[in-house]
Formats: sequence, C-alpha cells, structure tokens
Amino acid sequence: MAIKKLLVASLLLTSSVAHSAEDNFVVDNIRFEGLQRVTLGAALLKMPVRVGDTVNQQDISELIKSLYASGNFEDIKVYRDGNTLQIDVTERPTIANITFAGNKAIKAEQLKENLEASGLRVGEALDRTTLRKIEKGLEDFYYSVGKYNATVEAVVTPLPRNRADVKFVFTEGVSAKIKQINILGNHVFSDDELRSKFILKDDVPWWNFMANEKYQKQVLQGDLEALRSQYLNNGYLKYRLDETQVSISPDKKGVYITLKIHEGHQYKVKNVQFRGDVEGRVAEFDKLVTFKPNSVYNGAEVTALEEAIKRKLGEAGYAYPQVTTYPEFDDKNNEVSLIVNVEQGKRIYVRNIEFRGNTNTKDEVLRREMRQMEGTWLNAKAIETGKTRLNRTGFFENVDVQTVRVPGSDDQVDIKYNVKEANSGSVNFGVGYGTESGISFQAGLTQDNFLGTGNRFGINAQTNDYSKNISLEYNDPYFTINNVSLGGRVYYNEFEASDANISDYTNQSYGTSLTWGFPYNELNYFNFSLGYDHNKISNVSDYYQVNQFKKAHGFNLNSDSAIKLDDFSWTIGWTRNNLNRGYFPTSGNRQDFSFKMTIPGSDSQYFKANYNVRQYIPLTEKQDYSLLLRGRLGYGNGYGKTDNGSDQLMPFYENFYAGGFSTIRGFRSNTVGPKAIYPSGSQGNNPSWVNSDDAAGGNAIALASMELIVPTPFASDELKNQIRTSFFVDAGSVWDTEYHPAGNTKNIPDYSDPGMIRASAGAALQWMSPMGPLVFSIAKPIKKYEGDDEEFFTFTIGQTF
Repeated sequence: MAIKKLLVASLLLTSSVAHSAEDNFVVDNIRFEGLQRVTLGAALLKMPVRVGDTVNQQDISELIKSLYASGNFEDIKVYRDGNTLQIDVTERPTIANITFAGNKAIKAEQLKENLEASGLRVGEALDRTTLRKIEKGLEDFYYSVGKYNATVEAVVTPLPRNRADVKFVFTEGVSAKIKQINILGNHVFSDDELRSKFILKDDVPWWNFMANEKYQKQVLQGDLEALRSQYLNNGYLKYRLDETQVSISPDKKGVYITLKIHEGHQYKVKNVQFRGDVEGRVAEFDKLVTFKPNSVYNGAEVTALEEAIKRKLGEAGYAYPQVTTYPEFDDKNNEVSLIVNVEQGKRIYVRNIEFRGNTNTKDEVLRREMRQMEGTWLNAKAIETGKTRLNRTGFFENVDVQTVRVPGSDDQVDIKYNVKEANSGSVNFGVGYGTESGISFQAGLTQDNFLGTGNRFGINAQTNDYSKNISLEYNDPYFTINNVSLGGRVYYNEFEASDANISDYTNQSYGTSLTWGFPYNELNYFNFSLGYDHNKISNVSDYYQVNQFKKAHGFNLNSDSAIKLDDFSWTIGWTRNNLNRGYFPTSGNRQDFSFKMTIPGSDSQYFKANYNVRQYIPLTEKQDYSLLLRGRLGYGNGYGKTDNGSDQLMPFYENFYAGGFSTIRGFRSNTVGPKAIYPSGSQGNNPSWVNSDDAAGGNAIALASMELIVPTPFASDELKNQIRTSFFVDAGSVWDTEYHPAGNTKNIPDYSDPGMIRASAGAALQWMSPMGPLVFSIAKPIKKYEGDDEEFFTFTIGQTF
C-alpha cells in the first residue's frame, strides 16, 4: 500500500497531463490530516472533488490548486490509499500581532492601512507570498524618495497554537543628495534660469531652508513639468524632453540627473477659431480670450481659456463639457492657429441637494445659503457660491461639495455638501500679561449658531479690574425669507476708567438698541439701528480734555455731582465680504463701515464714524502662505450748539483708544495716544499745564497692520485647519483734533498731531479650541513715546482676526 501512495505522490509532481485508464479511480472516501483552525466542512467546500467522483492526475492537480487558492494552507500533499483520497495539509499560521520598528518616514497608522488593504491583518492567515510583495513595495517607496540603502524585512515569530507575530524591521538609511543637474540642448534659456524653476536643487545655500537637495522621483516629475511649462508659456510648442538619466553613485548617497531637451522654434498666435457646439456662443467665447493675434503663444493662457469656457458652460447647465485646443502650425512663418473644439454634452438638471455632517446645525440654515435650486439646470457658479456662503457663516470648519450623477439618468445629478462643524459658541475668557499691567481676566458667553438655527444669541456677564457688564443680545439673520435680519440688545455697564489705564472717571450706563439689516447683493449688506443710552458720569478727574466737555455743556467744573446724559441715536452700517471663508480665511476682502449719530435734542449731540478693512492675499497656490493687510480709520465730533451757545463736542467717554490685542499689540491696553493734562497753579490768562501718564484718548484713530500667515510647524494634517501661525507688524496713532489748550504747555506733546505713530512687531498663534478661539501673541514695540506702557505677552479666548 505504501508503494501505491508514493507512486501517486510522485506522479502528482510531474508536469505531464497524459494518463492511462488505470490511473483513474472512484473516490470512496476523503480524509484530511493536519486541520486545526479550518473545519472539515470548510475544506471540503473548497475542493472540486466529491465522494463518488472518478478522478485522475489532472483532477488531483486542480484539487491542490483550489485548496491553495483558499489562502488557508502553506503546504498540501495528496495520497491515494486504495480508493480513499488522503490529504495532508499544513495550515498557515494566524497573525497574532503586527508591529513595526525603525520606520520614521512612514507613520505606523499609514502602514497599518496599507497592510489591511493588502489583506494582511491580525486574525487572518499569514501568506508569506504577500509578505514578500509588501517588503518589495515598501522598498520601492523608499527608492522613490531617494533612500537607496533602505531595506525592509518581515520577521515572522512562531507562537503556540499555530499563531505568529509579524514584525516589519525598517532600515531607512539616508536620502541620496543631488550632486549635479545637467541640462543639454538648451539655447534660449540658460542653465541657471531653467534650474531656478526646479524644486530639486544641486547647490543649496546654507540660508535657503526652503530648498530641497534630496532626490525624490515624484518631485523630479513635477520639475520636468515645470520645465515643459517654461517653454510652452514662452511659445515653444514643439519643445520635447528627449531623455532623462538618473545615475546613482556607487555608495548610493549621490544622484546625478541629466536632461536632454529639444527646444524648437518660438511660435506666435495667428488666430483663434471655435468649432463644435458653439452656435450662438462665439461672441461670448471671444470675450474670454485674453491674448491678442500676433502675440507669443502662452500655454497657461490657453489652458485658462479652456477653463473659462468650461465655467461659462457650467453656468448654463452643461456640467461635463469637453474643451480641447488643437494647434495648426505654419512652420514657414512660425505661427500657430488655435482650433478650440467645444463639446457641450447634455444639459444637466439638479435632482436633490443634500447636506452631510451638520449634526447640530439644522438643514434649513444651510439650505437658505444656497443659490442653486433643486429642479433647475445645474449652475457651477451658483454651486460654488453656496459653498462660499456656507464658509462665510463661520459655523463650519470645512465645506466640500460634490456633484454626483443620478444612477440610470444621463441628465440629472445630486449636489452633496459635506461640512465639518466648527465650535460656533465661545467662552470669552481672556488673560493678559504686561510688564507693568500684570495679569488681567475677562469672561463671557456667546453662541453664533444658537441651537443650530443660525441665529446669534449672547448673554455676557463680564467682570475685570475696570468693568462690570451684563448684556443680552439676539439676532435672526433670516427674519424674513428675503434675508432681512432683525436683532436687539439690552445692556448694563459699570466702568472704572482708572483701572483701564484711562484718566479717572466712573460711568454707570444702560441702554437698548433695535437693528434691521438687508443684503444688497451677494457681497454687500446694510443695516440700520435705533438706540437709547443713559450715562451717569461721576468721580471725574480735573483734567483739560474733560473740562472742555464740561464747559461746553455748562457743568460746574468744581462740582463733584454726577453728570447724567440721555442720548437717542441712529446708526447705519455697511459690510462687504468676499472672504473665501469665515473661519481662518486665506484670500478675499472684508470691509465694514458704520456711522452713528445722536438725534437732535439728545443731551450730547455728536457723530462717530468707523471704517475697517481686511485683505488676505494668498502667496502660494495652496494658500498655506498668505499676507493679511488690516486697516482702521475712525473719527468723531460734536455737531450743533449746546444750551449755552458753545460748540458741541464728542463726549470724552466715547473717545478712541489704542494699545492691546485688537489694535497695536506690544502696548498695554488703551495707553497709546493723548494723555490727560492737568492744571498747575493759577488758571488765569496764561495757565500752566503738566502732563501725566493717564490716557485720555482722542476723537480720531488710524491703525494699520501687516501679517504674514505661515504653516504652523509640527502641526498634523488634522490640526492644520484649526491652528494659525503668523508674524506681524502693527502701527497706528490716536489724536485729538479739538486739542488746543491755551497757556504754558512746555514739555507736553502736541496731541493733535496724527504723526505720533506707534509701531510694534511680533508673532501670534491662533487655535480654534473646543472652548472657542484661543489667541497667543508676543510683541515688542519698535517705535514708542514717553508714557507708553509695554505688554510683551497676551493670551485671549473668544476673539480672532
């Protein structure tokens, strides 16, 4: 019997498929040896042979292939014992654990994802063939980034009960550096000019931290495309790259790159013709052409033309147009005619608009920002406008939009907006530290997306060294379906000026206001409000600026009684906003203007105007580097006459102040600008005045700031949209146009001079935390005057810019 077993086993190892009739036999029984984890039933299901079948050598070969294909066995032997088919198997071990050692360039999380995609995971059978493929794939990755000494070895450690640990051991080595980049065949542009377009460098100055001298295959491909663009954008349409050679030094630490190119001739544009589905649209497309006949061909401009045509068709419902430009060469005159072929495709209609990710915000809040309507043809511009409007609400950290075809329909799509909600509520808690001010605190609570309705609700109870304030505010931005807003505010405030670095007075005030707003178009918004304010001023210091106000209103300069003022006012405001998002914008512009004026007959008749502007300028294509320019202008004054015939003045408690986080960082809050001057001795015909360090503020302000926004070092991909790092320069001035004291003002600056500019420089870090926005900044004055107080570090919660 043993001879028969060996005979069959040896026959199975031959490659011949020829067999005689006596090789065939009927299977009466099937017996397995070696099964542990795999059940007998599962093994039999994988076999093409059943009891009662007549089998031969070819059938046995198919049987072995089928069992191997199940992935459960690493060794299979088949024997014949009479009419019994005996199958001895060695099961593959089960993976008990997967670990990594020495991997720095690839994170463990990324490795696990790739292994699972390859079918290698804990609890599955171990396939050594798959291990070899994974090792080879990982080594190929290291080679692509220039690490030619890298090795990856999968170490398998057997464990009891047919289990195994798998450990991937990485030896990454160092990246090969580019020793030389040679370009052959260039005559129009110099080597240095062409290499300046490359990210890869072969000669990096010590100070150029942004340059890359480590070889990477993917980066080289990008550089080759940049080289091609350089020629196409300058008219060399027949440029071609004939050869690319990448040589590695014997020690595998150096790379030599040689590029052989053919430049060809420079071509000029003879004309532009439109063909295809262009009936009735040629004039419209002609307006999109940015280059003129006889101008040098520019590949970037041609691509921009194609994209502009696609956008124009996309606004008319053609979601998937094909626009291709074909050149027709006139080699005799080195001219090219551009044939722009347009295929509109079918007009597409929008079936449904869906929102995902808005767990707190109601669908209607998102839907009211849409400009694309369901049931109408698709408008690419309207879809993008909807995304922009969602970003500007400030309710969302990120907004993505997808256009998905409806299955079974060739003219319908669904629009899907995927949002990631931001923390639209904030606890306004601030901590500041100054070299002279010490530590200060403030607190409050605001919800911009109240209960997911998109309405703003705030109940703020703030207290610090100089102020006690409680306010209640509410605003519904869609009070009517036409986006007319309605809001109101009620407040009570106690303010101690001396504790806010301002000349001493105490103000107890309360008031209310009602505000309406309406949009003019997608970018411009107007609002109008009516308000009432009651101010009770007491404990006023006897200084020049406040005495001017007392005189104008006929108050007794020597009286300690409180000054009570009731004012009714109206305010008109304008906002223009085309920022790309409300949450950490990187491009666009926002402008705000407000004009407040008390109604004639109020105790104080004055007006006050403010203008603010922010401009974000992206510096890179990814917009990870941006330049922020900020400016603010403010002016106020009185109008009309008081009861005693004097000119009205803007109340001193409405003055502008500068210094601190929101104006000029690096200076203590409110300390920049005019100081209070006090009488010294007799106040006769030639009074004398002495200066102080107490801030008095002014009725005019001008502020400017330039801020470079950069990627936050060491921030993960998950945090890069929540953290912002910047370096800034702030400058500004506050002055008093009504400052003209008579008498001796020796050694006192002219506080009516707007040229007394302060400036500072520093760095800031903003983080959208679960508590709300946190802002850290350090700053140092670079231009200051006597009496200014410095504040090196500030920490604020609840306010960003």
